[in-house]
Amino acid sequence: MMKVYQPAKRLAPPPPALRMSTGRVRFMLAALGLLFAVLIGRAIYLQVAQQDFLVNQGDARFQRSMLLEANRGLITDRNGEPLAISTPVQTIWASPADMEPVPPAKLRELARLLDLSPEEVDAKLSDRKREFVYIKRQINPEIADQVMALGIPGIAKQQEFRRFYPAGDIFAHIIGFTGVDGKGQEGVELAREKMLAGSNGRRVVVKDRRGHIIEDVGPVEPPRDGQTLVLAVDQRIQYLASRELKSAVEANKAKAGSVVVLDAHSGELLALANYPTYNPNNRQGVTTEMMRNRAVIDTFEPGSTMKPLSISIALEEGKANVHTVLDTHPYMIGPARIHDVTDSDRLDIEGIIKKSSNVGASKLALMVAPQNFWNYYDSLGFGRSPDTGFPGEAAGRLRDWKSWRPIEQATMSFGYGVSVSLLQMARAYTIFTNHGVMMPVSLYKSSGPLPGKRVLSEKTADEMRDVLIANSEPGGGAVGGRILGYSIGGKSGTARKLIGNTYVADKHRALFMGFAPGKEPKMIVAVMIDEPSAGKYYGGAVAAPVFANVAGGALRILNVQPDQPYNNTLLPATTPIPADF
Repeated sequence: MMKVYQPAKRLAPPPPALRMSTGRVRFMLAALGLLFAVLIGRAIYLQVAQQDFLVNQGDARFQRSMLLEANRGLITDRNGEPLAISTPVQTIWASPADMEPVPPAKLRELARLLDLSPEEVDAKLSDRKREFVYIKRQINPEIADQVMALGIPGIAKQQEFRRFYPAGDIFAHIIGFTGVDGKGQEGVELAREKMLAGSNGRRVVVKDRRGHIIEDVGPVEPPRDGQTLVLAVDQRIQYLASRELKSAVEANKAKAGSVVVLDAHSGELLALANYPTYNPNNRQGVTTEMMRNRAVIDTFEPGSTMKPLSISIALEEGKANVHTVLDTHPYMIGPARIHDVTDSDRLDIEGIIKKSSNVGASKLALMVAPQNFWNYYDSLGFGRSPDTGFPGEAAGRLRDWKSWRPIEQATMSFGYGVSVSLLQMARAYTIFTNHGVMMPVSLYKSSGPLPGKRVLSEKTADEMRDVLIANSEPGGGAVGGRILGYSIGGKSGTARKLIGNTYVADKHRALFMGFAPGKEPKMIVAVMIDEPSAGKYYGGAVAAPVFANVAGGALRILNVQPDQPYNNTLLPATTPIPADF
């Protein structure tokens, strides 16, 4: 039986409520699609157009560039004894921008460890916009470890180096010091900053909010440590010079004093001392007077210590010889009267030096043409910086010869009207220990003598050297500088101080320039005592004993063999010392 199929019944349309649900789904799908498109577009925008900005912002929050400080170079004396060394210390710093407020208890403990008040620490951390602030620099590494053990987020430590000077105040005016940032401020620390400082390294890292290093970003640039600097000074002689200078300044109730010791042949600076001085390790309460490197930056009129130099040019030009005898009675130059402290009738060159005759020195100087006299003083370096490398070294004053009057050339012959530093005077005396060649002053140890400059002929220089040796014999002005077992040559000087435009009668500088041993000099010692006020003020009485103690001790330190018998070498204490203006 055949089955008949009937057409299927048409489904009834969905109710209205169901139709509304389907429309909502479509709308939601479209909205979601649009949202995803916006998100994708935003992501593309941030990843492409804003990539550099976002990377920089991320780095600013978590990436830190750490300074790897170079170790400052060692400074030693000529024998390798350390004079300035760098010791590792720690610095505590913070990033307030990355920190939450520190709990009061931890804040107090942090302040206690750093020897600060809680208010001081809180003030450093209160500015939340700052990303770097020092809390305490250069502290003991053990204290730094205790600080880090507090676990305060945003607090970190960094290694630095602090300069230490083992000799303290003994070398203060030579070495100088560095500031808290490790840069040289005075002395050779400043003069050789580039050599000593080296170059710092760099390490870029990513840190979390607690200041912990997560990873390095890029290669580490290691620091390059500073070089070792070897000075010409001898620590033993420096100690000796400092001790004797301090003793003399205090005993004579003087304002100040300086001593310079040079190697007689190379010009190397074996010692340089000033008093008063200061401790570069602790500069609290230090005044500018204590820090003043008087031997290098102070200038003065050198008085009679100039006479051997001025007389030498007259001998060099053949205007006189060592046997020439001059009338040394007082005489007039215009309205000015030239006279000696102790009048003599007639003196030869040796007598002029022994009696420290202003009349004799001035008459010899006036035999020389003004331009030639100026050229000679200029060749000795007066009026020009000695170029030793010391910061602030003085040039002194030497006026143009065209403006001179005869009285000015006369007074310049015995040390007035020209200003010099003690270092310049010590250098000038190298012409008497090097057969007429003036040696440059060297602060640094060298493999051999630097080239000098001939100023006098060998004959003239050696003749004046012998005159200075004779000046240490009985009747000479250098007897106060004699050393047991050694011959010496020298000249004392006593210069009235010029204050304003007036020479003050009761204020003097006592000076002594000398070398030892006399015939074969090993060193030059220059001494200046400023305003002695304990009853004595002549250079032969105040400065000469300092020369004797420093030169004598230094000769023994250097194992220089005595060149004289020990018996009857020194004069009795009652031997009068002549005036030496």
